[in-house]
Amino acid sequence: MKTILITGCSSGFGLETARYFLERDWNVIATMRTPNEDLLPRSDRLRVLALDVTDPDSISRAIEAAGPLDVLVNNAGIGLLNALEGMSMDAVREIFDTNTFGTMAMTQAVLPQFRQRRAGVVVNVTSTVTLKWLPLLSVYTASKVAVNAFTETLALELEQFDVSVRVVLPGRAPETRFSESARARMPREFPEPYSDLAQRVFAGWEQSSEHTRSIDVAQAVWRAATDPSCPVRIAAGADAIALMR
Repeated sequence: MKTILITGCSSGFGLETARYFLERDWNVIATMRTPNEDLLPRSDRLRVLALDVTDPDSISRAIEAAGPLDVLVNNAGIGLLNALEGMSMDAVREIFDTNTFGTMAMTQAVLPQFRQRRAGVVVNVTSTVTLKWLPLLSVYTASKVAVNAFTETLALELEQFDVSVRVVLPGRAPETRFSESARARMPREFPEPYSDLAQRVFAGWEQSSEHTRSIDVAQAVWRAATDPSCPVRIAAGADAIALMR
């Protein structure tokens, strides 16, 4: 029976992925900053652990408590909609600390056991905004592009140890809280010269017909974790597949 650790399981892609692997008889370690065991079905194959991917001590505690792993899914992430002119560098660093450096830190923490065992899979979840540029997401996109490059380079580095590294690219997911939380993080004093652009961006999102469901991401992560022949990049969702093509 294999074990998977998933970051960012309090909602959206992470929560659905944890549920998906539980249903397929995996041991699941669902992590979140504030653990809530009521989010997932009760199971003796489930553990819910506290984890803040920006805190080295939190990472160490979670990895030690998790024990041997077969798959790591770096899903935890935060979004922010804003023109670059309206962003403080503290906000920029916060995005990179979670989305980029958190992914790198978690991966670094599990690599010794994967390398020594000559087995293991790392799955990083990014976004199709790395394939099609969108305004007001420059910093978020940069944080995810970095993870794409990190993934593909690390895959070459670790193939000698039979360790696989994959990246899942979801499209727009209106059923998740990403857009809502990203808008909530917009400063009250949004730069006025960009207001018209922001309205057009929001209108474009609402008119889009194709989108990604959380189950699409869970299925893509499943493929990345279980299919050794899958490519390094895996699109998740109808809009993501269209962009990838």
